[in-house]
Amino acid sequence: MTDGSPNDDSTSATAETGANATTDSAAGATAGAAAVTLDRIAVYPVKSLDAEFVDTADIVENGGLRGDREYAIFDEDGEYVNGKRERAVHRIRSSVSLDDGTVELSAPEMADYDGPIAEADDWLSAYFGYPVELRRDPAGGFPDDTEASGPTVISTGTLEAVASWFDGVDADEMRRRLRPNLVVDATEPFWEDHLFDRRGTVVEFAIGAAAFEGVNPCQRCVVPSRDPDTGEETPDFRTTFMTKRRETLPEWSGGDWFDHDFRLMVNTAVPESSWGETLSVGDAVTVGDVVPE
Repeated sequence: MTDGSPNDDSTSATAETGANATTDSAAGATAGAAAVTLDRIAVYPVKSLDAEFVDTADIVENGGLRGDREYAIFDEDGEYVNGKRERAVHRIRSSVSLDDGTVELSAPEMADYDGPIAEADDWLSAYFGYPVELRRDPAGGFPDDTEASGPTVISTGTLEAVASWFDGVDADEMRRRLRPNLVVDATEPFWEDHLFDRRGTVVEFAIGAAAFEGVNPCQRCVVPSRDPDTGEETPDFRTTFMTKRRETLPEWSGGDWFDHDFRLMVNTAVPESSWGETLSVGDAVTVGDVVPE
C-alpha cells in the first residue's frame, strides 16, 4: 500500500463481481510468469518519507521487509504525521543510511539535518511547527495494513500505463506517488492483478525462495493525487484515475474487490515459513493457486 490506509471517503462505483476471476486470473499469470522477475526493491525507512533502493532485502517476522517503515513520525496525540494528514510531508527530502541509522533531511526554508535518525525530532518539530517524535519498531516497523503486512507489489507495465493517464507524469513519478515495495518487470499493464482474487481467498505466489499470499488490491488514499515533491493536488486525479481504472480493468481481474475503482497495487502476506528469507533483484516470480484465506 501507499502510506495510505483504506480511503474512508471513497466514492463507491458498483463493479462486476468477476465470477471467472478464480480460474482465469491464476491460470493466465502462471502461463506468463516464467518471464517475470523482481525488478526493484524499495524500503521506506521513515514512514511517509523517501524510498531507499536495495539489491536484497530480508523478510522480517511480520512478513515485511527489514528496514521498511522502521521509523514513524507521531504527534503529541500519538497520531501518525504522514501524507494523509500532513501535506507538508511531501516537501521533505530524506536519505537514510541503513547501515548506521543516520539520515539527511532537507526542506524549504530549513537548514539541512545530517545525523542519527533517533535525534531528528527537533528538526522535524521545527519544520512542522508543532512537537513530533520519531518512534522505532525494529521488529516489524509500522505497516499500513497490519493484517496484510507483507511488501506491496506492482508491475512496470502498470506504472507506465497509469502515468499515461496524466499529463506531465512519467512512470518514475507514478512510482513515487504509489510507493510500492516491489516492482516486477511484467510489461503487461495490471499484471499484478493476477496476484489477488475474490474476497475470502488469497493467491499463492513466490519470489525466489520466498512464499507470498496476494490478498487484495490496495485501496488508495489521497497521497497518490499529490505531486510527490510539492504536495500540490493534481486536478481531477481521483476522477480520472477511477474512470480509467474501470475502462482498462482486465476482464479476468477484480473478483468482488472493486466496490470502487480507486484501487491499485497488491497487498500481500508472508507465511511464517518464509520469515527470514531474502529477496534479491532478479528473482523469478511464479504464481500458484487460489486458496481460501
